[in-house]
Order: sequence, then C-alpha cells, then structure tokens
Amino acid sequence: MYVERYGTGPATYFGLHGWGGDRRTFAPLAAHIPAHATFYSADLPGCGHSPAPHEWSVAAIVEEIIAAIVNTGATQTTLVGNCGGGIFALFAAQRAPQLIARIIMIDPFAYLPRYFKLFVSEGFGRRAYDATFANAFGRWLTNQALRGRRTDETDLTASFGATDHEAARHYLKLFAAMDAVEQFSNVRAPVALVYGERTFGAVKRSVTRLQSVLQHAHVETLKGAGHVPLAEATEQLSRIIFAPAADAELKPTAVRATAPAEEHMTTVGKRG
Repeated sequence: MYVERYGTGPATYFGLHGWGGDRRTFAPLAAHIPAHATFYSADLPGCGHSPAPHEWSVAAIVEEIIAAIVNTGATQTTLVGNCGGGIFALFAAQRAPQLIARIIMIDPFAYLPRYFKLFVSEGFGRRAYDATFANAFGRWLTNQALRGRRTDETDLTASFGATDHEAARHYLKLFAAMDAVEQFSNVRAPVALVYGERTFGAVKRSVTRLQSVLQHAHVETLKGAGHVPLAEATEQLSRIIFAPAADAELKPTAVRATAPAEEHMTTVGKRG
C-alpha cells in the first residue's frame, strides 16, 4: 500500500479513505496536525498508487492494511476511517487488536444503501454506475442532486474523476456481501462515531446502529457539515482526532526514528 506521512510526533494516526477516494482525502488535515502527532494517509489496495490486492476479498485487503500499519514502526496507532474506510478499521481492530489504540469513524455507512446496490450488478448496474460516476457530466449532475448533503464548496463526486472504476465496483461488491455490523461486537478499542449534521439519512441510521453494537462508542456531530467533514469541518474534526485528552488515555506509542526505506512510503512535511 502506498502511504504518505504528515508530521513527526510520537502519537501515530493511520487514515483509511472511503469508497471512490484515495490518500488525498485526508490532505485537509495536514495544516492541523499538532507537534505530538504523525499522520499516515494510505491508498487502499487498488486505489491511488496502490496496486490491486492479490484477491478481491475483505481478508486480503485487511491483511495489507495491517502490514502497512506495522511498516510504520508504531507499536499502536489510532485508525481514522472515512466513510467505508471506517468499516475496514473495525476489521483491522478485530484482526490485530494489539496494534489499534483507538478508532475514529467519520461519516460511516454500516450497510450498503439500496441506491448503491443498484450499481453492483452487471449489465444494468454497470451501465448505471458508468452514467453516474465514470463520466464528467454524470458526476456533475449527481453532485448537483446531492447539494443538500454537502456545503456549497464541496464536490461529492470529484474524486471519481481519478478513481479506478473497476476497483470502485469491486469495493461496492465487498460492501454488499459483508455481514451485518453485529460481527464487530467484539471490538474493544475505544471508538468515536463522527458525522456531519447534513449528511445522508443512511449515515445517521448507521451511526445509531453502530452505537448499539459498539456500546462503548461515543458520538460527535459536526455542525454545518455534510458527507465530507474532512473538507467541510476540518477544524472541528481535527480537534476530535487529535484531542490531547484522548491521546493521554492511550498506551505509550513508540515510532522508529527512521521510517522503513520502502519506495511506497513518502514523507510529507506539515503545511501551514
């Protein structure tokens, strides 16, 4: 997995983007990363600069996520999952609980809404997907139709201009086939469920459902934000992610002074 690094502090955070996105989803956080933090932003397998997984399965993707976390050298990390990335954060916490100190799920879906299931099938589903996400006019029209779920400055479909559409459809199929979120009842890491007050109804229902399963989770609402809080409520969100009180509750995190010398690990300096 291709990973970019922001900051050099001892507290480690690892970002998992959502459907149709890539590591740049977390770029708005760069100017808000405090001195005590290092934030790693990854391209999930098949997205951005990361090659496709050896097979399109949840297990294969989670295996790569855990390997990328281990590669940072951190003994523990806070996983920050945006949209569908939050579900992969829960899978990673199940698979390697010793590595995960905390999970922050941003505007998560706990299930695949019916309007997304439309795009999963071959034939009509593929044509519908292409008409909606694989051409510029379809993306513009979709973004206009969803203006009630975003701020005026936000484009909900812009990332699809650069996405691998076959990979995007593979992820949709994986989400459609996943078991119910009750499978995560054994996750013990602290969880924050964060959503925009103007987001989709399916996200709000998902937060309620996740909270019923992860009873130790707490919920935060981002005022004025829609489905893209990282761009629409960056300062609010950064205070939640990098809260000193939350970090104080974590076990000490050790990070190697020098990141492993692998070609897909890129160090990015803090902006601002």
